[in-house]
Amino acid sequence: MRFRLPTILSLVFLTNTICAYRILGIFPISSKSHYNLGGALMRALAEAGHDVTVVTVFPDNETPKNGTWREIYLKELYVKQQELLKNQISPTEMPKSDISKMLFMSYFFNSLGVTITEELLADPKMQELIRSGDEFDVVIVPQFLIEAVKALSNHFNAHLVLLNNHAANSWMNHLVGNPTIPSFFPEVVLAYPEDMSFFQRVKNTVCKYIQLLSYHLVVYPRHSKLVSQYISEDIDFYDALYNVSLVLSNSHESLSNPQPSVPCMKDIGGFHIKPPKKLPVDLQKYLDDAKEGAILYSLGSNVRSVDLPVSTREALLKAFAKRKENILMKWEDDVLPGKPENVRISKWLPQSDILAHPNVKLFITHGGFLSTSETVYHGVPIIAIPIFGDQLLNARLAENGGFAVVLDITDLTEENLSAALEKMISDPKYTENVKERSQIFHDRIHSPLEEAIYWIEYVVRHNGAKHLRVPYPQMPWYKYILLDVFLFFACILALSYIVLRFICKHTVGRLFRKEKIKVQ
Repeated sequence: MRFRLPTILSLVFLTNTICAYRILGIFPISSKSHYNLGGALMRALAEAGHDVTVVTVFPDNETPKNGTWREIYLKELYVKQQELLKNQISPTEMPKSDISKMLFMSYFFNSLGVTITEELLADPKMQELIRSGDEFDVVIVPQFLIEAVKALSNHFNAHLVLLNNHAANSWMNHLVGNPTIPSFFPEVVLAYPEDMSFFQRVKNTVCKYIQLLSYHLVVYPRHSKLVSQYISEDIDFYDALYNVSLVLSNSHESLSNPQPSVPCMKDIGGFHIKPPKKLPVDLQKYLDDAKEGAILYSLGSNVRSVDLPVSTREALLKAFAKRKENILMKWEDDVLPGKPENVRISKWLPQSDILAHPNVKLFITHGGFLSTSETVYHGVPIIAIPIFGDQLLNARLAENGGFAVVLDITDLTEENLSAALEKMISDPKYTENVKERSQIFHDRIHSPLEEAIYWIEYVVRHNGAKHLRVPYPQMPWYKYILLDVFLFFACILALSYIVLRFICKHTVGRLFRKEKIKVQ
């Protein structure tokens, strides 16, 4: 079913005009895709009639017409993050081996998270908010990187809602007691298939526990200090960290493998996608005139194609020049050396609206979760060139779903890209598979955005919805993993062995003595 956002939000608004809640959303990561999720959710909450405050590094040009909208724009924080990321490792210089890649990414993200969190909490505008004495009903925070910020829910006496950009994963499962089963639950950074080989399961298990240990021994203590320094010494960081009322995951069965989830976790995959808008006149004409079809190329907002090695760029352009389709290419400069005639470049493209055009046959993407969601929403197959983070896992999921071919950015050549283009466009099975996924995506009782608004309001109505939580946070770790039970069984087995050995020893001894007497 196709969801019409204005109708949905009107209905939600009408049911909530009497009880508007005060909601604080904090989205400090300088990745446009991260704010696309957070901003979409916060605008929808405002349209539903709520009093919304948003902390962001991106000024929002779509101020809601309903509700109350207050924006705290942290421009300096954006600049600092861009400077911080400028000299980081090139995407083509990533470690190759699975364990090395996992260790590098854990160190990179953990260090980055602490730095961003401290810069955020130390910002004068943020300190003004913290010391303002304001109260909120809900605090919404991205799950990723900014652990100390979750303590603001305790500071503002609010319910904590986590916005998870991905499907359930070990980065957040332990906060709500959701099981992460390494036998079939691949770690994001490893991107293994569900049906892992023995050694893949070994590495997957090692990865899971190394990451958990790094959180508890390194990351969380550093964030705990930030809470004491910038928020309040009276707040117990660990109490706040595990006091999660709701997790909203940008996931759906059409996008990722089925996974277990506790009741406080809700899937709202694709909630950021809006019905297609009318394209600019020049773009509309360009796609309408594409009699042989069109191909869209974009590596997202975090990786600039202009920064790719020259050899990679040349491979792309030579492969594109062989095609008869029109090619729309996101290119962050006014000039593209060696640009073929069938290629049109632009610094920015309305990606989702372009994917909705019937002449678009293929999407060449980095495999970000938002891009993957949009391609399933519109039913367009992809060539994925994953670069960092969760992108390889998303790409493998699409490949396993039968609507993608995955290429390695470090080994991209004219030949393998040309072969992939020909394969994807000439074989109808890829389009058929993604169309089937698209039907699954749209076949829901409610829209994902409507679901998100409902559950946030539900949490407030039911004072934190503690009945949706499992008792894991209150359990000692040894009790949760049944260590005491296994030790009990081990003691029983050991005692049984000792008793059995004693019985056998004395029984055999008696029989031996009787036999000896008979002989004498």
